[in-house]
Amino acid sequence: MRLDKTSVQTVAVVGFGRAGQAMVRYLHGHGVRVLVSDMRTSSNFGAEERHLLDRCVAGFEGGGHSSGFLGQAETVVVSPGVDHHHPVFEELRQSGIAIVGELALAAGSFTSPVVAVTGTNGKTTVTELIGSMFRAAGKKSFVGGNIGTPIGEYLISDEDFEVAVLEVSSFQLDVCGSFTPDVGIVLNITPDHLDRHGTLEHYGAAKMKMFRSGSGTIGVINGDDVLCERFAGAIEDQRWMRFGHDGNFDAVIDGSRIRLKNGRSYELAGSRLDNLSGRLNSSAALLAVAPFNLDPDCLQRVLQQFEPGEHRLQKIARVDGVTYINDSKATNTGAVINAIRQIGSGIILIAGGRDKGDDYRLLRDSVAAHVKHLVLIGEAAAELGRILGDLAPVDFPATLEAAVALAQAVSEPGDTVLLSPACASFDMFDDYRHRGRCFAEAVLRLGPADHAQQMAETKR
Repeated sequence: MRLDKTSVQTVAVVGFGRAGQAMVRYLHGHGVRVLVSDMRTSSNFGAEERHLLDRCVAGFEGGGHSSGFLGQAETVVVSPGVDHHHPVFEELRQSGIAIVGELALAAGSFTSPVVAVTGTNGKTTVTELIGSMFRAAGKKSFVGGNIGTPIGEYLISDEDFEVAVLEVSSFQLDVCGSFTPDVGIVLNITPDHLDRHGTLEHYGAAKMKMFRSGSGTIGVINGDDVLCERFAGAIEDQRWMRFGHDGNFDAVIDGSRIRLKNGRSYELAGSRLDNLSGRLNSSAALLAVAPFNLDPDCLQRVLQQFEPGEHRLQKIARVDGVTYINDSKATNTGAVINAIRQIGSGIILIAGGRDKGDDYRLLRDSVAAHVKHLVLIGEAAAELGRILGDLAPVDFPATLEAAVALAQAVSEPGDTVLLSPACASFDMFDDYRHRGRCFAEAVLRLGPADHAQQMAETKR
């Protein structure tokens, strides 16, 4: 979408969270008449939010979204958390109003090369890893998108960025308009967010919307992933670089070493990335930065020193010989399967939360092989128990704190208590970070730790 300063346009922003607020500032700065619609009323806003409304917004609708209010605009920009399939938006489309996302609004406005990272699992880690590589090489980098810093912050920044590294979700890509990155990465595809996308076909197709025939985008995909290959096959005339375990790929995983087609190799032994998902993520990152000719020694240092973020297979403590791991970010079955595979046997699995339409039957083989006890919480607990309850003993505590205490009671030295929910967190918590903090706090209250690795986030 192009903003035309020669005439006054009216654009409605739906969702007044951090992403929506950045869009409001960007649009207002381009002379656009801005409307805002939010599920909250203005009485629930903080002082800064109210000031932004007063300064930049021509009209506000609180408590929900209506076609009457939004129909005043030529274009409606939906924030990533807003379901653009809602009947209100379908009605607006029928009347000729464009429904777009922040990527569509930003298309054509990037002044630096863009590296976009998507996939069901690992997006944040790979985005952070690529950003670290560019920063270590002295490149002024914007790292944002679904990772926390909205794309709108890039658009309104005065910084002269040399590269933008964006984590992009299926929700963002579904309404990305003509957006195409210089390098696009698809890490993996497993069923997720089917409550929003409806089918796996729609979900996979959304992931691939940033690739278009003739766009010049360099595509980086997981050659080991069957669904990645399947959906990539639908894109004509696309240049692909593959990573995985096949010796003919552009980045080949060989034990703890990654070998690139250009003859360079990188060693992960002794690093936090020396595990299955870490090797795949590192391979993807190395291919993504290959067109930028960064110093290989610099890249090796980043790989050795990189620390994955909280809530991703994060060791919290070892208490009485039992290891407690926070994998709260694992909100789909693919992530849980990966976690179980990396830990091995002797797992007490704490799972559950708000259902996202995932197929929990996909967990059966992993649970049967490696999980000795199931502790299920939240809205999806009963459904998880119905599907998995014949594979291991199961309990249904009312709270996460009770789940941790119960897991301690049934564990033995050498076991691992794993919080890997396979579900969203919003039934009991603000987000996955809040869930992870609560888990860590409950673990650290169990008693003296053999070895604790307390999160900075626990210190609220």
